[in-house]
Amino acid sequence: MKKDDSINAMNGVLVVCGTDPVTGFFRDGHCNTCEADQGSHTVCAVMTAEFLAYSKYVGNDLSTPRPEFGFLGLNVGDPWCLCASRFLQAHDEGCAPKVHLAATHKRALEIVPLEILKENALPA
Repeated sequence: MKKDDSINAMNGVLVVCGTDPVTGFFRDGHCNTCEADQGSHTVCAVMTAEFLAYSKYVGNDLSTPRPEFGFLGLNVGDPWCLCASRFLQAHDEGCAPKVHLAATHKRALEIVPLEILKENALPA
């Protein structure tokens, strides 16, 4: 699988989203993507209690450990490369997590308008 260029939503160099736990489609700490990433794991989101509860409610439990998959579960404050469509869905429901723009891949813009990402961005 060839990665897309590592460019962030602001047309800069894509920075690390998170390494504890290691995130990303490629599990390299970055929200890199490629054609095989059908979920578009491109939004670097910082988990909140509200978002984790919402995600569990809609069928994607990110907080419960799944050791059989090497997944320890996410906690409030953990950064995670979130599917762009899930981020937009959470935004539309009023419970979007905060976004690290420099760590959000440019391909997220194919699904989430830049204005919405900026609205939910962490302070620079």
